[in-house]
Amino acid sequence: MKNYTVGVDFGTLSARAAVVSLTGELLGSCSADYPHGVMSGAPGQPSQGPAWALQHPEDYLQVLRQIVPEALRQAGVSPQQAAGLALDMTSCTVLPVTADGTPLCRLERFRSEPHAYVKLWKHHAAQPQAERMTRLARERQEPWLPDYGGIISSEWLFPKLAQILEEAPEVYAAADLFLEAGDWLVWQLTGALGRGRCGAGYKAFCTENEYPRDFLRAFDPRLEAGVSRLNGQLLPQDGRAGELTAQGAALTGLPIGTPVAAAHVDAHVSAAAAGVCTSGRMVMIMGTSACHMLLHEEKIPVPGICGVVKDGILPGFYGYEAGQPAVGDCFQWFLENALPGSYEEEAKRRRIGLHALLREKAARLLPGESGLLALDWWNGNRSVLNDAGLSGMLMGLTLHTRPEEIYRALLEATAFGTRKIIESFRQSGVPVDSLTALGGIPGKDPLAMQICADVLGMPVEVPESTLSPAFGSAIFAAAAAGVYPSMTAAIGAMSHPHPVIYRPDPASAAVYDQMYEEYSALHDYFGRSSAAMKRLKELAARQRSQQRGESTSC
Repeated sequence: MKNYTVGVDFGTLSARAAVVSLTGELLGSCSADYPHGVMSGAPGQPSQGPAWALQHPEDYLQVLRQIVPEALRQAGVSPQQAAGLALDMTSCTVLPVTADGTPLCRLERFRSEPHAYVKLWKHHAAQPQAERMTRLARERQEPWLPDYGGIISSEWLFPKLAQILEEAPEVYAAADLFLEAGDWLVWQLTGALGRGRCGAGYKAFCTENEYPRDFLRAFDPRLEAGVSRLNGQLLPQDGRAGELTAQGAALTGLPIGTPVAAAHVDAHVSAAAAGVCTSGRMVMIMGTSACHMLLHEEKIPVPGICGVVKDGILPGFYGYEAGQPAVGDCFQWFLENALPGSYEEEAKRRRIGLHALLREKAARLLPGESGLLALDWWNGNRSVLNDAGLSGMLMGLTLHTRPEEIYRALLEATAFGTRKIIESFRQSGVPVDSLTALGGIPGKDPLAMQICADVLGMPVEVPESTLSPAFGSAIFAAAAAGVYPSMTAAIGAMSHPHPVIYRPDPASAAVYDQMYEEYSALHDYFGRSSAAMKRLKELAARQRSQQRGESTSC
């Protein structure tokens, strides 16, 4: 008897597998880090700079062999009882491959070529191409541009392909296919090449099953010709990609013939895990970055969003996506680069983590007490400015500033950025009536969630599960396998959020309203009026390039 499904979530630094019963009980799970992590160059080669974010495709297969069998073992279930398998992946995370699916970085002639490796979602080195594409799309008044917030992001597919074309034309010529990493993994499992409509719609301007060929031809005819390398059947969100082959069975420990769902984007499947199947309820997934997902019955242009796609999150709705590209990454940066040794010693002495120590100290502060205000752009801005060329900022530092005050300012900046996104939706006529927060941070950081509720002036619900994308994938697996007649039915049967609810404190909310006014002024000045951040980044890039040249000549 088939009585469970398996969901696998491929995140930025690690992957997780969840074994979920058909009634929504988490039976077992396992996670593993990628051996190569996030790379700024080909393995063993010099870094290409801070805007680069690459991964090794072999890492995905290696962790897959570990986590699914171990999750099954922990669950105490027979592999024969699996009803289906689904996976989700960060996006746009893209790799060039040969016609048989071999990643170009496996070929000897490309092992030291960084463009032959996986470009992770947060690879921002294609920002110049993204800016040129945005200018051209605006000049041509492309009808699809408002669906993507009016700005083309360096995180999306075509800027990344344009960068390969311009900087490594030999890689572009050698690639028979360019694939989302999730689609590539499903191909390895099933032997069938298909593309998830979710990734294609949000990250590749694919509307009504068509790519914008005329626009790509106007940008560069070679890029338009590359659309032929995006072939493969477009699969709906609740679609089945195929069944496990012998190779797929060896990778997962599940039987040959197990149904496999189409690949999904990690943030999008989380809405199912939260039980969201109606409009007006925003789902915010907070980890290394943050994605904001929203359903609505109509398609309405919203400035600065990442995209609005019909059936992009759930069938029957327009799915809206926005986001912030540095959340957990920003907090971790502070711990690794700006924390005095005395704090590390205290944490070690008390046998608690550094995050726990800083949360404890930051929680003793009142809103506004530190006099600090930050812009949450440590990895650029995704929404609503959609500009990876921007950088972070911290204002109000004095000789008396303490680490916990900076840490709290970064937490507050994340909440201010979320408020800016919600306001953009509301001002455009798309309602946001409630907020659910998922991911690693909401499940373990009550301070961050309370600050979020206070800044937004609305309750924040946090479901008990910390494996939301993997859990959501398991729900999609049940739908694709035909266990339930629809995604709505699968969500109703398998999602049981049981949230903790953080409610805004009126006194704190009043202070944050004042601080938000200042945040908005800084947001508009540095994001829209001043080019200071970009000029400084350009200067830094020139100096690093000169330094590398001098080092090479010595």
